[in-house]
Amino acid sequence: MRKVALTILIAAASAFAGYAQTAYDAFLFSENNYEGTARTMAMGDAFTALGGDLGSISINPAGSAVAKYSQFTITPSLTFTTCSTQGVSPYSDGSLPYFENQFNSRNFAAAIPNIGLTFSWESGRTSGLKSFTFGFIANRLNSWNQDIYAAGTNNTTSFMGSMAAGATSEGYLGSELNANDAFDYYPGRYVVGYQSGMISTFNGQDNQFIGASEVLFNNNGNTEIAVGGPLEQTYGRLAEGVKNEYVVNFGVNISDFLYLGANLGITSMNYSYEEYFKESAVDPSDFSIEYDDGSKTYFNNMRYNYDYMVETSGIYGKFGFILTPGAGIRIGAAIQTPVATTVNEEWKHSGETHFSNGSYSSTSPWGSDSYSFREPWKANIGLGWTLGQNAIISADYEMCDYGSMRFVRDGLNDGREYFEDINNDIRTVYGTSHALRVGAEIKLGAVAVRGGYGITSSPEKATILGEELSKMSSQNASIGLGYNSKKSFFADIAARYAFATKEYFMPYDDYMYDNNDNLVAFAPEILNKTSALKVMLTLGWRF
Repeated sequence: MRKVALTILIAAASAFAGYAQTAYDAFLFSENNYEGTARTMAMGDAFTALGGDLGSISINPAGSAVAKYSQFTITPSLTFTTCSTQGVSPYSDGSLPYFENQFNSRNFAAAIPNIGLTFSWESGRTSGLKSFTFGFIANRLNSWNQDIYAAGTNNTTSFMGSMAAGATSEGYLGSELNANDAFDYYPGRYVVGYQSGMISTFNGQDNQFIGASEVLFNNNGNTEIAVGGPLEQTYGRLAEGVKNEYVVNFGVNISDFLYLGANLGITSMNYSYEEYFKESAVDPSDFSIEYDDGSKTYFNNMRYNYDYMVETSGIYGKFGFILTPGAGIRIGAAIQTPVATTVNEEWKHSGETHFSNGSYSSTSPWGSDSYSFREPWKANIGLGWTLGQNAIISADYEMCDYGSMRFVRDGLNDGREYFEDINNDIRTVYGTSHALRVGAEIKLGAVAVRGGYGITSSPEKATILGEELSKMSSQNASIGLGYNSKKSFFADIAARYAFATKEYFMPYDDYMYDNNDNLVAFAPEILNKTSALKVMLTLGWRF
């Protein structure tokens, strides 16, 4: 049974095809995973109704007004990421025709995800406007440190076969793909594929393509194409990057009853992505290629690379309140405007193919594009309960409308129709994501013990184009300790484990169909499971 979600199909197809903007990119630009301080992380980031900690200001701007003192914090972190990959069986008996090997990769990253400074001024009044706060916080919104590797043997489909089928169905001509200016007019994937020998025309037909891993044979008078023999296939992906925000915050305390706050936020994202696919002949004699003069060569191996880099910057506003009606109850809410984002990206395709009589290679020039993007709006509400000075319990709910994401290009530039198509994809694929976060803290003198849990639903719709998809969610659990000295210094430490999330993807499209459009051989599908352990230490001073 095929488990792949449409967004992942779009991602796989677009990366190797050379189209820079997709619905998957929209989600990449928009997804946030709060990091904050060790205290907020230890309590599951359930701080909408609590405040007082600099890590809470990104969650609810009113949180800065809760503290009756100025403070400075800095938070270093360590992150350990594990990726596990293996093929997914398309058959009911669970047999694997490809990517049968299971691999685990581990990565380590150090960072300073949060640093903040707030100043609090007392008005001297006993009611009304009692104090106001001004602050600056730099906070990590997301990070990527992913290394994926998958491998196995396949004798029914191939990357180059899929590329050849795509070039044929798109109506390209070999003479066009081989032109000196081909990269100016055609997708880099097909140009590199043709110029590096991965695909070629045959039987004198300039619009019919065959992969170097395929052979022609006669079936009852009909010429057909099939993979020549077993192939060793390897897929790899390396993704690295960070998304940060820089917040100017203002908060007010009204009668220790109502706290109001506002953020002006600036976001920045730097992300790089490298994807490659390799195929090698188990026995090159299975892959005979005959030239017009009767001579032969044999396919040995190939490698295809796609490189992508993006930088974004954005600006948004966020507004929130915290209400304390009494009996230890706290109510909070915040809403964030869509982030107006500018995107600058570059991409490149390259490939090489080795035969028994020589090698061929091709590299596209770097492509580039700049455009605007609107990230989704989001809102959160929270409820907290404080038991004197000894304990806190809190819960947050957050919603984010990913279906409202939009690519934007002004009227002076080409490509507006393409963006409309992608925006339609976004509306088709994405809906609202829901997050629930809970946390608790118990104080034992100068020491505090904390714990938290969070779950976030996938924004992908349950049914896309008539296909039922399993709704996936991300979950994490956290623990932590805090220490408050009798003077200004305080320290917090926390650990958060993000349970393994599943990602299904296809390195290349299905392409082998019979005359009735029935799929006769499955292209590979891979399951990647990613889990992460993050450890944070916050050092702070109140003054």
